Amino acid sequence: MKIAIFTDTYVPDVNGVARTLGRWTRYLDNQGVPSIVFAPEPPASAHLHSASHSVERFASLPFFLYPECRLALPNPVHIRNALIRFKPDLIHVATPFNLGLFGIHYARKYHIPLIASYHTNFDQYLSFYNLQWMEKLLWRYMDWFHRDCKAIFVPSETTHRDLTGRGWEPSRLGVWSRGVDPSLFHPLVNRCEHRARNGIGERAFLAFYAGRLAPEKDVETAIDAFALFQRMAPDAAFVIAGDGPSASALKERCENASVNATFIGFADAAELQRWYASADALLFPSATETFGNVALEAMACGTPVIAANAGGVRDTVRDGENGLLRRPGDAEGFAEALALLHRDEELKARLGRNAHAYSLSQSWDAIFDTLLAGCMTIAAASWRGHSPFRESQIN
Repeated sequence: MKIAIFTDTYVPDVNGVARTLGRWTRYLDNQGVPSIVFAPEPPASAHLHSASHSVERFASLPFFLYPECRLALPNPVHIRNALIRFKPDLIHVATPFNLGLFGIHYARKYHIPLIASYHTNFDQYLSFYNLQWMEKLLWRYMDWFHRDCKAIFVPSETTHRDLTGRGWEPSRLGVWSRGVDPSLFHPLVNRCEHRARNGIGERAFLAFYAGRLAPEKDVETAIDAFALFQRMAPDAAFVIAGDGPSASALKERCENASVNATFIGFADAAELQRWYASADALLFPSATETFGNVALEAMACGTPVIAANAGGVRDTVRDGENGLLRRPGDAEGFAEALALLHRDEELKARLGRNAHAYSLSQSWDAIFDTLLAGCMTIAAASWRGHSPFRESQIN
């Protein structure tokens, strides 16, 4: 079996979609399943990693709603020739933009079985950019884009329910959850040393945020919540990891509110692990997540997550069991949750233990085993009674 993947974001891009697809292709490599990826060229500053599978790159521009997801300028002849050489049994489209459209085109034209993965609620981003008027047009396009997919894999049961509610056929929707690598994210850290190196007291309550700094992530609620919490815990510290278009505005918001926040910019997995494991809580106020990889990473490090009670994160963070959920945008509610963990060490420890235990059940290999089995079933059913993909089919 051979899989061709069309995506408008791929490693070394730093976002959940790119990292998930990078893990998927590495898994396929390890299983001896050949794959080819059609992806944009990353920014000039990015470092390309070697891969055993083929990656065809194309010139690209940033996408205004999600600059980390780039709009490729594909060469149709290049793509066609690469497909002729590769002869895929299945096409996987991971993003509904330029390269995804090329994947759809070739799957439809040459009757190659087609699947899609749904990663991002772009409709929920529109209001943050004053583009609400585009929502109906966006959904019409999304319906058209996915209409010929044999299966559409979504990250969470919540996303599955949301799309079913919009009229997408439940029989075509499958859950492709997300896992976490316990060798990368775990509770082991020299907490005192890490805090001391960063000027944070051993007993200070440390709140942490990691993720893109953009309007749809609602980091403003985290800052406002910490400002309220800081009144009762003046020695508390807040560390914000990540970068994005809202970085300058968020720094100014912290200054205006006299919030004791440190912005550390982009952090790799090893640095994130140290911060997660050294923190007392992860603040995760985004209400637009289809899954919320950051929440699961923090949980793997034994850190309680305070998250918005919305989107796919609700399938991971269970209120009062392995984390705390609060109404989206409710700064007072998030502040109350911080105060609760601050005064109740036993609760904080219990939530952290349960969070870590839950993360250990989220094995990438088990998740990918299920996904690959689904792909093989779809490809076998689609090709039954037909000739396999041949060079003569593309001209």
